[in-house]
Amino acid sequence: MPVEAPGAAVPAAFSPADEQAMRLAMDQAENAWLVGEVPVGAVIVREGADGVARVVATGYNRPITTHDPTAHAELVALRHAATLVGNYRLPDCTLYVTLEPCAMCAMALMHARFKRVVFGAFDPKTGAAGSVVDLFGIAQLNHQTRVQGGCLSEPCGASLRAFFSERRAQQKADAAARRAREGASGAAAAYAPARAGVSALAANPFALRVDVVDTDTDTNFDTHIDADDAAAIPVGLAEEVEVLPVGFAIEVEGELSPAAAAAFFPLPRP
Repeated sequence: MPVEAPGAAVPAAFSPADEQAMRLAMDQAENAWLVGEVPVGAVIVREGADGVARVVATGYNRPITTHDPTAHAELVALRHAATLVGNYRLPDCTLYVTLEPCAMCAMALMHARFKRVVFGAFDPKTGAAGSVVDLFGIAQLNHQTRVQGGCLSEPCGASLRAFFSERRAQQKADAAARRAREGASGAAAAYAPARAGVSALAANPFALRVDVVDTDTDTNFDTHIDADDAAAIPVGLAEEVEVLPVGFAIEVEGELSPAAAAAFFPLPRP
């Protein structure tokens, strides 16, 4: 069943046309996967004077390949549609996207005056249509875009989960290959301080601000770790202090003293 924005007057269920459009968006998400981007796809549909809905533009995630942090699937499709229609306002258009829009995309869609947005999977980390914030539900804004979530949510979410699972497996394989090439001594040297100015950390090596990433769910959060906490965290050898081959990856923001490196990133035993 769809999840609706507060006060939105929307159908009780998704129509066959909605699901067809979302499947087209899923095809776009597959394009993103093929080029190494997070698989999110979008399709913009516009109803013509004859009452027939037609695809105006499509887009898929490409911030990495285009070096553009704004190149989310929604905005790629939005730019194409605005150019083709010849107007920066698209009040007679509906956007279908496989993942709940972030705050940037949500505001762009409302600025473009979309009449409706339909998304697939919910995003508990950055979703701006109810999961984290609900920008579409703010009554004070001068335009209200109707939003529905959960259209083909399971296949949309499965694609994302499979992508991140594949990426984690590749990162682990790369880490294992590098360890085999460099050997334990080379990996240990990588964690030694690169600069001389690390006296503060050397004096208190177990008070580090770190970004912890749960590699099973791709959830990340900042925390502080001290000597007592270190033993409770399942850590192994980190590849460039980034991704561990077990449950948690720890990215240290700052220089590591040798003692801290040994505590948080112990080398595997032969």
